[in-house]
Amino acid sequence: MEKPRILIADDNQVNVELLDAYLSDFDYEITYAADGAETLEKVAEFQPDLILLDIMMPKLSGFEVCEQVKANPATKGIMVLMVTALSELGDIERAVTAGCDDYLSKPVHKLELLKRVENMLKLRSVTDELERLRRYIDEMETR
Repeated sequence: MEKPRILIADDNQVNVELLDAYLSDFDYEITYAADGAETLEKVAEFQPDLILLDIMMPKLSGFEVCEQVKANPATKGIMVLMVTALSELGDIERAVTAGCDDYLSKPVHKLELLKRVENMLKLRSVTDELERLRRYIDEMETR
């Protein structure tokens, strides 16, 4: 089985190092992006299962990145966990409208992050399996 792939997208190096340290005990393949445009490039190259996405980034905001990821049929199944200092109700609503799958406010608590990452990766795995089964059934019906 392949290692789950996680993309950490944050322009603050301290935040990236903290998230990376929290995830380091687990067998994940992790890459990084420092702005919104780079995040979209990494999504195309790396094909992550999960993006830990900051909202306030240069070039494109996390909202814009999430909207583009979720609008693209090739990437819409990628789980997006917004990890941000913005915690006003309007920000949460905007993140949900952009298509994020979950929302975590900074400062990030290690246990909360790890549990959400674990649950989102499980959901991604189950969703992928359902999609494989659906394609298989469609193939069987067309024979």
